[in-house]
Amino acid sequence: MARLGLLTLLCTLAALSAALLAAEQNSKSCSEVLRLYVSKGFNKNDAPDYEINGDHLKICPQGYTCCSEEMEEKYSLQSKDDFKSVVNEQCNNLQDIFDSRYKKFDEFFKELLENAEKSLNDMFVKTYGRLYMQNSELFKDLFEELKRYYAVGNVNLEEMLNDFWAHLLERMFRLVNSQYQFTDEYLECVSKHTEQLKPFGDVPRKLKLQVTRAFVAARTFAQGLAAARDVVSKVSVVNPTAECTHALLKMIYCSHCRGLVTVKPCYNYCSNIMRGCLANQGDLDLEWNNFIDAMLLVAERLEGPFNIESVMDPIDVKISDAIMNMQENSVQVSQKVFQGCGAPNPLPAGRISRSISETAFSARFRPYHPEERPTTAAGTSLDRLVTDVKEKLKQAKKFWSSLPSNVCNDERMAAGNGNEDDCWNGNGKSRYLFAVTGNGLANQGNNPEVQVDTSKPDVLILRQIMALRVMTNKMKNAYNGNDVDFIDLSDENSGEGSGSGCEDQRCPSEAEYNGTNHSGNEKKAADSAGARLEAQPYLLPVLCILFLVMQREWR
Repeated sequence: MARLGLLTLLCTLAALSAALLAAEQNSKSCSEVLRLYVSKGFNKNDAPDYEINGDHLKICPQGYTCCSEEMEEKYSLQSKDDFKSVVNEQCNNLQDIFDSRYKKFDEFFKELLENAEKSLNDMFVKTYGRLYMQNSELFKDLFEELKRYYAVGNVNLEEMLNDFWAHLLERMFRLVNSQYQFTDEYLECVSKHTEQLKPFGDVPRKLKLQVTRAFVAARTFAQGLAAARDVVSKVSVVNPTAECTHALLKMIYCSHCRGLVTVKPCYNYCSNIMRGCLANQGDLDLEWNNFIDAMLLVAERLEGPFNIESVMDPIDVKISDAIMNMQENSVQVSQKVFQGCGAPNPLPAGRISRSISETAFSARFRPYHPEERPTTAAGTSLDRLVTDVKEKLKQAKKFWSSLPSNVCNDERMAAGNGNEDDCWNGNGKSRYLFAVTGNGLANQGNNPEVQVDTSKPDVLILRQIMALRVMTNKMKNAYNGNDVDFIDLSDENSGEGSGSGCEDQRCPSEAEYNGTNHSGNEKKAADSAGARLEAQPYLLPVLCILFLVMQREWR
């Protein structure tokens, strides 16, 4: 019996020794966890030297663990920061692309205008000398209005160009008929007959169509690049929900608590969590893709019939041709004006400062050669610039539906697709068995990893969806050659212009072309409205009474 008792005692001691040895070995597994924990700037006193009972853990699997309660809380905050950092990196890359292309295009466009104005000024000074210098403000005003349209859009291009040609006709008519004196009323009569007289030939009509289409397309395209940049900037600021944060903690750091510091999350496990955490961003994809498609269509216009570079480079030659046409037909034009506006009074003898021959324009500009397009400070022609932007636009398509996968492709976030058995599945080192859910808020009802309230879409995302929808419609307007107003983004008529006015690369004929309403028409509308109110003085009091009655009814 004594010998049996001794044997039992020895077995008990051996078992205790084995248990102590196992505990010693387990304590080693926490040393690596401690090292990584401290490397993130956390207090080493938070971490145990060996595994402890994990009943205190709220999110990570309980059982023996290397994580204290403080560690789990700090890991929760860290997982949130890690997620936001990776998402921001993905979005910032796209944002930088749109921002850099917008700046290049903006610089190119502005310098194109500056070069065109300088070229016209230099050539007209050389060709027309003092006559041009005395009337140079007319041409300066033309370019100022074009610049103002690009900057703020509050310019009616058609009316502005009509006014330019009318004022140019007044100046030239006075010059080619310098033996007469003309009152302001007479010159106003002359300008009113510009369309009928066609003193500049077909140049004004063609140039108006070309300039309007090209400027609308160029400005809209630049605004589209800026709008895309702004949408990405706003959406990239993610604020994970509590449920998302719990899932992120479990995915990224709960493996550390089990001592599995080198085991990365399974790819499909990461995918489900990202699709849950980025559910609202996924809903951007449809409108984003529509917007990208509309941008690509306008880009085609910029490369073809709406190429602003091919319009602005030879604008000095085109205006010069119009002036020469007026000179060559000055006799016929003058006779028609005299018939329509009456015979002018001749200047008294001695007051004629110069003869007709002295005022005649004697020189033409050199012919325009497209291959002589200047290269601006932006370092490229419009064709090359647009080609580059088109490539980036194609790459940006489906960005939001691809975002969860792109985040999980980051080696900091998940194991590769080929490592399906030796990865962290949220509970241990094993294969992840759940199927990957779809993108977008509506598909998250059955997400096995993140609880998502599918009844509450994110307000910020909804606003960006609306902004993209409005911009897409404005792109379609520009594609069809219609003017676009960027001041009022809540325009109720933003859906107009999405028809087939330019299908199959066929644009509206020049005779049929009509731009949308411009700010220049507001005065006419106001005058018309004022006339109606004057004709019906009783209307305002009646409306006021009606409003008060309805207000009382609502109460």
